[in-house]
Amino acid sequence: MNLVVLKLGSSIVADERGEVRAEVLEHVCDEAARLRAAGTDVVLVTSGAIARGLRALDRDVRPRAMEELQAASAIGQARLFRFYEELLHQRGLASAQVLLTYLDITDRGPYLNVRRTLAKLLEWGYVPVVNENDTTATDEISFGDNDFLAAQLAILLGADLLVLLTDIDGLYSADPRIDSSAELVAEVTDFEQLERLEIGNARSAIGSGGMRSKVVAAEMATAAGIEAVIASGTSTAALGDVLRGEPVGTRFRPRAGVTSSFKLWLKYARPSRGRLVVDAGAQAALRDRGTSLLPVGIVAVEGDFQVDDAVEVVAAEGGAAVGKGLVQRSSGDLRRIAGMKTQQLLEELGGGPPEAIHRDRFVLD
Repeated sequence: MNLVVLKLGSSIVADERGEVRAEVLEHVCDEAARLRAAGTDVVLVTSGAIARGLRALDRDVRPRAMEELQAASAIGQARLFRFYEELLHQRGLASAQVLLTYLDITDRGPYLNVRRTLAKLLEWGYVPVVNENDTTATDEISFGDNDFLAAQLAILLGADLLVLLTDIDGLYSADPRIDSSAELVAEVTDFEQLERLEIGNARSAIGSGGMRSKVVAAEMATAAGIEAVIASGTSTAALGDVLRGEPVGTRFRPRAGVTSSFKLWLKYARPSRGRLVVDAGAQAALRDRGTSLLPVGIVAVEGDFQVDDAVEVVAAEGGAAVGKGLVQRSSGDLRRIAGMKTQQLLEELGGGPPEAIHRDRFVLD
């Protein structure tokens, strides 16, 4: 392996009172050192800044007010990174703190800058310790949890493995904390099999994620040809077993037909600003022939958006999602030309792109 992304949730980094789980982090840093000694680069994606801040404030429950969350993060982030920095230094590894916002991933320019920065840190032999910049994030511009962030970093860096460490052994057929008959799902090769499972959004008192967000992160990674594993971070043996390929946790196998990093970014990271409703002919052309979306196939335009904004494309009959793309015209322009054939478009407007969405800027749902 060339690169492994390890993600630690808040419940792994800190206990319910916000105290750092020193034994857990020591074990993670041990494994990071072993990987580096074997020639494998490591990126650590860590939650826990808010938990550490709440501990400094002597508060046990995660607040709801945004300004309180941001202030707690500001207090806890430095404390959290210092802990990692010291542990990694003790093992002969240099580390670098990287704080990202949702906008750093959703805009293509900053997204590529993140890639270049992290690639240079790895080239210099540093272990990036990455977290969301909760101090400036809001509900509207937030990852929601670091599972999504970890998957995006794995994709943009071309990682070989994404490991999502949580406080249970992996994905179960139901929540094992309330259903004693729940069984561990050892391997996922087809995401359609997950529709039969009860995948919840249960969160800890100090965290923001849940099992569903981890499954979505695994889906994102495997679509890029990256293997993903959800495993226990509290077991001192689990991570080492995962890295050795042992049957631990839930392993998600990479899917065939790898999607380009651009289209994965478009599908999962770029927020939609509106919708284009298309007729059956356009739907078939997009799905079966991989063509561009032309104005003639557009039945309705919903929302207000500008050139290069992302929009959802849905079927007029039944409203089923078809895909997502970057538009080449604004919502106002598309409303004026919806239903026009290309020749009519050229005669009446005399120019501009003939496609509403070019096929190279579109990804199927």
